[in-house]
Amino acid sequence: MHAWLCENPTGVDALQWKELPTPQPKAGEVLVEIKAASLNFPDLLIVQNKYQMKPELPFVPGSEYAGTVAAVGEGVTHLKVGQPVACLSGTGGFGTHTLAPADRCMPLPPGFPFVDAAAFIMIYATSHHALVDRAQLKAGETVLVLGAAGGVGTAAIQIAKAMGARVIAAASTDEKCELCRSLGADATINYTQHPVPNAFRDAVKAATGGKGPDVIYDPVGGDFAEPAFRSIAWRGRYLVVGFAAGPIPSLPLNLALLKGASVVGVFWGDFSRREPKANAAMMGELAQWYAQGKVKPVIDRTMPMAELKAAYARMGSREVKGKLVLVNP
Repeated sequence: MHAWLCENPTGVDALQWKELPTPQPKAGEVLVEIKAASLNFPDLLIVQNKYQMKPELPFVPGSEYAGTVAAVGEGVTHLKVGQPVACLSGTGGFGTHTLAPADRCMPLPPGFPFVDAAAFIMIYATSHHALVDRAQLKAGETVLVLGAAGGVGTAAIQIAKAMGARVIAAASTDEKCELCRSLGADATINYTQHPVPNAFRDAVKAATGGKGPDVIYDPVGGDFAEPAFRSIAWRGRYLVVGFAAGPIPSLPLNLALLKGASVVGVFWGDFSRREPKANAAMMGELAQWYAQGKVKPVIDRTMPMAELKAAYARMGSREVKGKLVLVNP
């Protein structure tokens, strides 16, 4: 097997494509022959030693992937050799093979392509957990999605629309705003044409008829967090999903008091570990929604696995719309 090995987490340039021994699965594990692996923001942070999870060195990055089961370990009965699966295990995806915990593998139904499957779990599980479980979104409510053209943003638009909500999508270019409208967004705001704080707040106010959004979905943080929070409706829910912009913002909590609003943390990873039955039910619903055409990952492009560093560079340029997926021949 071959894989991108991180022996020193100083950044993307330190990664090396190496031939490694093909491992054999232990009890509770499966060996996956990887067909496709998607690039997520944590995959960048982890090779920079900036992610909350610090894998033992050396490790193979790549949190999310899809492929076929090549071997099963002792005690694994629900998966068979040759079965197509998707998995989000945190590491191991940027290679030709990896060991995966069997209980984190999602069996793929017929007609679920590997490229879509490799881009599915993280963004849809995060967005479903955020909007359905944490925000308790109701039909007819208004959702403001920040970073709406990215992976989790595009998933949030689709899930919110599937639930009957009105969606305002905020993105950084007219092209990205057009993508959001094609996914069902009812209104869009171009960040660059409405700079923070006042112009952006005015744009949100205009898009909501002065009421403000009932739910704000924020995977970005940075400079837009506070003006977005200041625009929130009475009893609004502000979803803290991530900090793709870098800085972790400080929100004025007096506004939570004045608006009767909630600041709600979203950590799907721990939800899946602490509440596995609820997570399994959620993933089952999402698989049904995919089969019904309600949700489908937006694929920016596919690239050969050997071009991982170029894929990282594209992600860092903020040009990606949806998800980048690396594929093995």
